[in-house]
Amino acid sequence: MNRRHFLGLALAAAAAPAFAKTRHGNQPRILTLHHLHTEERLTVAYRIGDHYRRDALQELNRLLRDHRTDETTAMDPRLFDLLYDLQLRTGHPDAEIEVFSAYRSPKTNAMLRRTSRGVARKSLHMSGKAIDIRLSGCSNRRVKDTAIALGRGGVGYYPRSSFVHVDTGPVRSWRA
Repeated sequence: MNRRHFLGLALAAAAAPAFAKTRHGNQPRILTLHHLHTEERLTVAYRIGDHYRRDALQELNRLLRDHRTDETTAMDPRLFDLLYDLQLRTGHPDAEIEVFSAYRSPKTNAMLRRTSRGVARKSLHMSGKAIDIRLSGCSNRRVKDTAIALGRGGVGYYPRSSFVHVDTGPVRSWRA
């Protein structure tokens, strides 16, 4: 196998969607989250094999609600796959995911735009496709670098605020 072919295969494997079959087969994918604004915690098996668990997704939607308005939305399940894969790739498969922000209602997003810099008018937080996190036991720089390497959406690095933004939108990255 020549170098170009090998690199092509490696890139294809790295870009494979999270819902593709994994070597773990039908093992449950488990996430442990701690919402820092509500102090709520949740450990849940959100997916087994290729099947998302509807009840678990509802629990995640509730935990990741807009804590200011108590509104929920259907979070993008690919976001959970991204979080799970981040844990594995950083070498912290059992780490607690500390949540700073997930779903934001349009009202909350507008308020944050008025009072904060760097809040997008059409934020993916409003469509349940973004989350701001910290991974316990892992540096934010490592989380950022790993998320960028996964190449499955946007990655924002906020070292002064001590979190990393990940989303399932277009692949891009920034530092604030």
